[in-house]
Amino acid sequence: MERFRVVLAWVFGGVFLWAGIMKARDPNFFLMDIRSFDLLPDPYAAWLALFLPWMEILCGLAVVTGLLRKGGVLLLNLSLAAFLVAIGSAWYRGIDIKCGCFGASDQAANYVELILRDVALLVMGLVLSGSSVSRGS
Repeated sequence: MERFRVVLAWVFGGVFLWAGIMKARDPNFFLMDIRSFDLLPDPYAAWLALFLPWMEILCGLAVVTGLLRKGGVLLLNLSLAAFLVAIGSAWYRGIDIKCGCFGASDQAANYVELILRDVALLVMGLVLSGSSVSRGS
Protein backbone atom coordinates (compact mmCIF):
# COMPACT_ATOMS: atom_id res chain seq x y z
CA MET A 1 0.00 0.00 0.00
CA GLU A 2 2.89 2.33 0.72
CA ARG A 3 4.24 1.91 -2.83
CA PHE A 4 0.82 2.74 -4.23
CA ARG A 5 0.79 6.01 -2.28
CA VAL A 6 4.30 6.90 -3.39
CA VAL A 7 3.40 6.25 -7.04
CA LEU A 8 0.18 8.23 -6.54
CA ALA A 9 2.23 11.14 -5.16
CA TRP A 10 4.56 11.00 -8.17
CA VAL A 11 1.67 10.94 -10.62
CA PHE A 12 -0.31 13.67 -8.85
CA GLY A 13 2.71 15.93 -8.34
CA GLY A 14 4.04 15.17 -11.80
CA VAL A 15 0.81 16.25 -13.48
CA PHE A 16 1.00 19.65 -11.82
CA LEU A 17 4.73 19.97 -12.36
CA TRP A 18 4.20 19.36 -16.09
CA ALA A 19 1.16 21.65 -16.26
CA GLY A 20 3.03 24.45 -14.52
CA ILE A 21 6.05 24.14 -16.79
CA MET A 22 3.89 24.22 -19.91
CA LYS A 23 2.04 27.35 -18.68
CA ALA A 24 5.22 29.11 -17.55
CA ARG A 25 6.70 28.70 -21.04
CA ASP A 26 4.16 31.16 -22.48
CA PRO A 27 2.46 33.30 -19.82
CA ASN A 28 0.91 35.58 -22.46
CA PHE A 29 -0.95 32.69 -24.05
CA PHE A 30 -2.00 31.45 -20.61
CA LEU A 31 -3.30 34.97 -19.84
CA MET A 32 -5.56 34.76 -22.90
CA ASP A 33 -6.87 31.42 -21.62
CA ILE A 34 -7.60 32.93 -18.21
CA ARG A 35 -9.41 35.83 -19.85
CA SER A 36 -11.60 33.37 -21.78
CA PHE A 37 -13.30 32.44 -18.49
CA ASP A 38 -14.49 36.05 -18.10
CA LEU A 39 -14.07 35.91 -14.31
CA LEU A 40 -11.12 38.16 -13.50
CA PRO A 41 -10.46 41.68 -14.78
CA ASP A 42 -6.95 42.91 -15.46
CA PRO A 43 -4.54 43.23 -13.70
CA TYR A 44 -5.77 40.26 -11.62
CA ALA A 45 -5.93 37.93 -14.62
CA ALA A 46 -2.34 38.85 -15.48
CA TRP A 47 -1.18 38.27 -11.91
CA LEU A 48 -2.86 34.86 -11.93
CA ALA A 49 -1.18 34.02 -15.26
CA LEU A 50 2.20 34.78 -13.70
CA PHE A 51 1.56 33.22 -10.27
CA LEU A 52 -0.36 30.01 -10.97
CA PRO A 53 2.25 28.19 -13.11
CA TRP A 54 4.97 28.72 -10.50
CA MET A 55 2.67 27.65 -7.67
CA GLU A 56 1.90 24.46 -9.60
CA ILE A 57 5.60 23.86 -10.26
CA LEU A 58 6.61 24.37 -6.62
CA CYS A 59 3.70 22.36 -5.21
CA GLY A 60 4.26 19.60 -7.76
CA LEU A 61 7.91 19.42 -6.71
CA ALA A 62 6.87 19.31 -3.06
CA VAL A 63 4.53 16.40 -3.70
CA VAL A 64 7.01 14.47 -5.85
CA THR A 65 10.01 14.95 -3.57
CA GLY A 66 8.14 14.64 -0.28
CA LEU A 67 9.56 17.92 0.99
CA LEU A 68 6.55 19.82 2.37
CA ARG A 69 4.26 17.30 0.68
CA LYS A 70 1.20 17.98 2.86
CA GLY A 71 1.31 21.69 2.07
CA GLY A 72 1.75 21.03 -1.65
CA VAL A 73 -1.16 18.60 -1.71
CA LEU A 74 -3.34 21.03 0.23
CA LEU A 75 -2.66 23.93 -2.14
CA LEU A 76 -3.19 21.77 -5.22
CA ASN A 77 -6.47 20.39 -3.82
CA LEU A 78 -7.68 23.94 -3.15
CA SER A 79 -6.65 24.89 -6.68
CA LEU A 80 -8.58 21.96 -8.12
CA ALA A 81 -11.68 23.04 -6.21
CA ALA A 82 -11.28 26.57 -7.60
CA PHE A 83 -10.76 25.19 -11.12
CA LEU A 84 -13.96 23.15 -10.83
CA VAL A 85 -15.91 26.23 -9.75
CA ALA A 86 -14.46 28.31 -12.62
CA ILE A 87 -15.17 25.59 -15.19
CA GLY A 88 -18.69 25.06 -13.88
CA SER A 89 -19.34 28.80 -13.93
CA ALA A 90 -18.17 29.14 -17.53
CA TRP A 91 -20.24 26.12 -18.60
CA TYR A 92 -23.32 27.51 -16.84
CA ARG A 93 -22.85 30.87 -18.58
CA GLY A 94 -22.38 29.18 -21.98
CA ILE A 95 -18.88 30.55 -22.52
CA ASP A 96 -16.48 28.79 -24.88
CA ILE A 97 -13.27 28.64 -22.87
CA LYS A 98 -9.76 27.57 -23.65
CA CYS A 99 -8.58 25.73 -20.57
CA GLY A 100 -4.86 26.31 -20.87
CA CYS A 101 -4.40 23.50 -18.37
CA PHE A 102 -1.34 22.08 -20.11
CA GLY A 103 -0.15 25.02 -22.14
CA ALA A 104 -1.14 26.34 -25.52
CA SER A 105 -4.13 24.81 -27.26
CA ASP A 106 -6.41 26.21 -29.94
CA GLN A 107 -9.25 23.80 -29.17
CA ALA A 108 -12.34 24.85 -27.25
CA ALA A 109 -12.65 23.06 -23.95
CA ASN A 110 -14.81 19.99 -23.47
CA TYR A 111 -16.53 20.72 -20.15
CA VAL A 112 -17.34 17.14 -19.24
CA GLU A 113 -13.76 16.04 -19.92
CA LEU A 114 -12.33 18.92 -17.87
CA ILE A 115 -14.62 18.26 -14.93
CA LEU A 116 -13.97 14.50 -14.95
CA ARG A 117 -10.21 15.05 -15.10
CA ASP A 118 -10.24 17.58 -12.27
CA VAL A 119 -12.49 15.39 -10.13
CA ALA A 120 -10.13 12.43 -10.69
CA LEU A 121 -7.16 14.59 -9.71
CA LEU A 122 -9.02 15.87 -6.67
CA VAL A 123 -9.79 12.31 -5.56
CA MET A 124 -6.08 11.49 -5.91
CA GLY A 125 -5.20 14.59 -3.90
CA LEU A 126 -7.72 13.74 -1.20
CA VAL A 127 -6.29 10.21 -0.92
CA LEU A 128 -2.83 11.73 -0.56
CA SER A 129 -3.99 14.26 2.02
CA GLY A 130 -5.40 11.46 4.17
CA SER A 131 -2.39 9.19 3.85
CA SER A 132 1.00 9.19 5.47
CA VAL A 133 3.40 8.79 2.60
CA SER A 134 6.96 8.48 3.82
CA ARG A 135 9.54 11.26 3.34
CA GLY A 136 8.13 14.53 4.44
CA SER A 137 4.53 13.49 4.81
